[in-house]
Amino acid sequence: MTSHPRRMAPVEEQMRILMAGTEFGDDATRRTMERELRARIEEDRPLRVYCGFDPTKVDLHLGHTVPMRKLRQFQDLGHEVTFLIGSFTALIGDPTGRDKTRPVLTPDEVEVNARTYTDQAFAVLDRARTTIRYNGEWLSKLTFADVTRITGHYTLQQFLRRENFAKRQASGDPIHISEFLYAMMQAYDAYHLETDVQIGGTDQTFNLLAGRQLQEAMGQRPQVCITLPILVGTDGHEKMSKSLGNYVGITESPADMFGKVMSIPDSAIVDYFTLVTPLGPSEVEEIRAALEARVLAPMEAKKRLGEEITAVFHSRAAAQEARAYFEATVQRKETPDEMPEHAVAGRVPLTDALRGAALVKSNGEVRRLAEQGALAVNGERVADFNLEVGPGDEIRVGRHRFLRIVAE
Repeated sequence: MTSHPRRMAPVEEQMRILMAGTEFGDDATRRTMERELRARIEEDRPLRVYCGFDPTKVDLHLGHTVPMRKLRQFQDLGHEVTFLIGSFTALIGDPTGRDKTRPVLTPDEVEVNARTYTDQAFAVLDRARTTIRYNGEWLSKLTFADVTRITGHYTLQQFLRRENFAKRQASGDPIHISEFLYAMMQAYDAYHLETDVQIGGTDQTFNLLAGRQLQEAMGQRPQVCITLPILVGTDGHEKMSKSLGNYVGITESPADMFGKVMSIPDSAIVDYFTLVTPLGPSEVEEIRAALEARVLAPMEAKKRLGEEITAVFHSRAAAQEARAYFEATVQRKETPDEMPEHAVAGRVPLTDALRGAALVKSNGEVRRLAEQGALAVNGERVADFNLEVGPGDEIRVGRHRFLRIVAE
């Protein structure tokens, strides 16, 4: 009996899912990419889709998972997904969004970070359906003649039109030739993988379009570029970043993760549902409509959001426990019966207790928390970060972290 390949999902269903949450900067680019994506989906075959990740950090936050979530949507629709580790490009560093040259990583640092990246990425991606590749496999084998031919497809003016390069040129800051090569190497990744679709943030638009240019110049059909907005942090304004402290780390405890999600402004709720949860477009639209009609309170929507996000990186049971913990400690202002304990001998400065329990990293952080009114001892807000605490005292840090001091 002859078997036939499984047909893909209906074109309109795929388009609705895959275009959800995308951002292209201008309508002309959106129309082009939408038209080209539809044409490829209509071929009724698995598309070759990839996203590249330079392993420059080891601790990922929700912002890093936005393109991973789009990759997962392609996976669930039956397409071939490659998670590309920029083992070679990371040695140079992507200049995107940077006003100065990025420090160069060593090969050992890249290898360690790459393992961490993939381990964390599989909280979102389907491990069994993900192909892991390293662009050092092919980029390291290019000859100088190969690189020269690739550079011949681009002009200096193209690169100097990039905002970050233009700013650096105007201010007299150095721009290294290696940084120009970064976009060309990423473009070669697309050519080598014979990519149908490449995914990236809006800050990657130049690099993705460079891939289209090189593919076409080398006789391939140019890839479809799917670009996604940069996730705002919990402050609702700035890009999510560990340095700004407005991040939700994907390895944080369920209680911390849920609590941080609850702190996002109401204006960011729908974007978070769209970009970092498994909910489909129709479910997100129901939530958006309910919020607009005021039949769903923002607080309840954020509880659902916090639970959905926490369940991705932990479990549904852990997410429900985190929700119950938040409702008790933040909404009802109850002190939990169980909390971490830190043993001391006699009375010690509050800063020593918090640093000893690894709840803060420095005295300066304790000072900032006190100034923000985010510290309480035995239910009383603390303004003096030099206050002494001892066995029996209970400390609250922020809205959802607690510490009980016990005797050694």
